[in-house]
Amino acid sequence: MTLDIDKIVAILASGFVSGSLYALMASGLSLVWGTLQMFNFAHGTLVMLGAYAAWYFSDKAGLGGGLLVGIPAAIIIGAFFGYLIYILLVHPYVGRRGADLIVIITTIAGASFIQNGVHYIFGPRYTQLERILQGKVQVSNTAVGLQEVLIIVLTPTVLLLLALFLKRSKLGLATRAVAQNYDSALLVGINVKQIYPLTFVLSAILAAVAGVMIGGLFFILPTMGGEPLLRAFVVVVFGGLGSLPGTVVAAYIIGLIESVSAYVFSLYWAPVVLFAVLIIVMIVRPTGLMGEEQ
Repeated sequence: MTLDIDKIVAILASGFVSGSLYALMASGLSLVWGTLQMFNFAHGTLVMLGAYAAWYFSDKAGLGGGLLVGIPAAIIIGAFFGYLIYILLVHPYVGRRGADLIVIITTIAGASFIQNGVHYIFGPRYTQLERILQGKVQVSNTAVGLQEVLIIVLTPTVLLLLALFLKRSKLGLATRAVAQNYDSALLVGINVKQIYPLTFVLSAILAAVAGVMIGGLFFILPTMGGEPLLRAFVVVVFGGLGSLPGTVVAAYIIGLIESVSAYVFSLYWAPVVLFAVLIIVMIVRPTGLMGEEQ
């Protein structure tokens, strides 16, 4: 099996596109876990909602403006549903014994409700979002879509903005404080009741942006949230629970592993190789790549 420059470019492009999408999807899930020590199993449906919202408001709502209207609508709707999920499915159980298990059940139920609602409104048929950028760019002899290039460039930008928010703003610093030590955050007067819904809103915005990116590459359907949730969960565990830097690093590693595996073996063997690597990492380092002992 020969590996020339064109194949290397194709493998790297595919790996970085997948890694970028995984980083967007998993960062929100990691943020919620790091702050609340809970998993939001409705996270995948937020990705789906972002894709559908962008498609509807850019194409079917008759508002004009295309994606200039669709993308902000996706972000707003994603943020609204993220807040709604927290208020209805998480907040009533925060602080209760066994809350983490209860929230798993309630968010799975919420995900099912949202999925079936979208199915009822839009039907089961496949649809696709218009690409933000059309055309291709030539790298060596390999054509890479401009949408893919946008994803590779946009994701680090979005994650950098998130990092700046968490490190420079008062709300961001408060969010980090709650994630690091809940009791100490309370002692210094941080309003935890404000931080928790903010975390869910930020997580939902990241999921919605990922949905918009995915919608321009693949078909959209109501059940599309399952795969993003699984991938995000794997990335978060791989990188280390609650570690945003670990999540981002793990996302790109997993994207490249899948891309190389698909080329060397086949597309169907890529998940097998991925989970084999994950098992080895968990044996060697149970806390993940950059996770810390609790």
